[in-house]
Amino acid sequence: MFGKLVHLGFDAILISAVLAGIKRSTGLTPALTQVPNKDVRQLLHTYLEFGEYVFDFAVVIFGRSSSFERRR
Repeated sequence: MFGKLVHLGFDAILISAVLAGIKRSTGLTPALTQVPNKDVRQLLHTYLEFGEYVFDFAVVIFGRSSSFERRR
């Protein structure tokens, strides 16, 4: 049971980080204004902010690695 919860939590973090990457590269983001419940909307906003934090952290870690190079 605990392993499944960890797995689902990790999947949720990955989805949030992917959404953050999509936002950074295209500007597209979920339309949270269409969520009628204020509490759910705030929860989703926090979830997406955490994904941006994870995305930024991954960029820093990969940027320090010799296995990745920056191309523009």
